[in-house]
Amino acid sequence: DVYFWEAKGQNPVFPRILGHEAGGVVESVGEGVTDLQPGDHVLPVFTGECKECAHCKSEESNMCDLLRINTDRGVMINDEKSRFSINGKPIFHFVGSSTFSEYTVVHVGCLAKINPAAPLGKVCVLSCGISTGLGATLNVAKPKKGSSVAVFGLGAVGLAAAEGARIAGASRIIGIDLNASRFELAKKFGVTEFVNPKEYKKPVQEVIADMTNGGVDRSVECTGHVDAMISAFECVSM
Repeated sequence: DVYFWEAKGQNPVFPRILGHEAGGVVESVGEGVTDLQPGDHVLPVFTGECKECAHCKSEESNMCDLLRINTDRGVMINDEKSRFSINGKPIFHFVGSSTFSEYTVVHVGCLAKINPAAPLGKVCVLSCGISTGLGATLNVAKPKKGSSVAVFGLGAVGLAAAEGARIAGASRIIGIDLNASRFELAKKFGVTEFVNPKEYKKPVQEVIADMTNGGVDRSVECTGHVDAMISAFECVSM
């Protein structure tokens, strides 16, 4: 959200309501909506699904033709109009979510119904951070049972990625982070070994290669930092 607020590397669309991760309760539904009703507890997802296109029907993609993430679009898909305004002037939407608001309007395909017993203040992180990390490991990296996995960054996304590796049955899960205070918590998510790059003079990818006799089987980068991306790529056994 900060990245798009700063308008770096993309077309600035302002004014707009940012926010892409939340939990909420349906207050009303539009004409033709049958999947949800007022009172349902939901999570908004910025990459939705129409359930009809080739991507939605494929097990290999989640880039829906209709509802894939589009940071330039600031209006609703059906009529190309915003649902937000102030003093008669439109305020634009953000990635179909605009969750930094008490009320928002979201396409039904960008909402996931959840158990109302789940506390919204906690389960909200499933709408982006947790699903991103867990999905990256389980659905994309797909580590084999007994394999080794490196996870770069042990924030919320990284912990979810580590949990995905644990669920998949990885025997070695190596967590890499510059903040050693994160290591103890990461153990609860399956991380078995830790590397703090600040403690070594050589590149972290070489450290990991030495630890694993040539490199890990899978690597998941969860920081968004270019240097970490390079290290994550180069620490994989070729």
